Amino acid sequence: MPFNFPILLTWIRVALIPLVVGVFYLPNSWLNPFQQGLASTLIFIVAAVTDWFDGFLARRWNQTSSFGAFLDPVADKLMVAGALLVLVHLGRVHAVIAFVIIGREITISALREWMALIGASKSVAVSSLGKIKTAAQMSAIPMLLYHDTLFGIDMVFPGLLLMLIAAVLTVWSMFYYLRKAWPLIKESTENLK
Repeated sequence: MPFNFPILLTWIRVALIPLVVGVFYLPNSWLNPFQQGLASTLIFIVAAVTDWFDGFLARRWNQTSSFGAFLDPVADKLMVAGALLVLVHLGRVHAVIAFVIIGREITISALREWMALIGASKSVAVSSLGKIKTAAQMSAIPMLLYHDTLFGIDMVFPGLLLMLIAAVLTVWSMFYYLRKAWPLIKESTENLK
């Protein structure tokens, strides 16, 4: 297993995931609800920043690896899934939206694995639609974890709006990837007959 600074950042992100969730289970005598939301938000933002830096540094320092390419999206999906489960538990996100987002991540991960097996992984490379979905989702989650006003602006409404946009883009991007991959999947299954 290779080890370098970008992979260390990814491992730090993995380690931060339980903290994003865990602060909400601390006794109120340790952290009140506002402090829990603030701590969780800050931890999530630090984790999201490491996501950007690990990929940037791996490319810049030419330290990309198969293991890093595997671990990075796993860390991302665990971070988003953990945060969504907490938000559902707190009643800040509807379970259907969380299911749509997590279900899409599982579906597209399986699709990418299948496409890699048949040598067509480039056909399901990340699209601009997927990047917009991720930006909406990664902006909504900290707003909903914080769940209070910031500089006089209530973060709940924009957080819910961005989460709804992310859910719609999630479904749209899933069908985009499936439609793009379908001819190759169909061809590979016909070759197996």
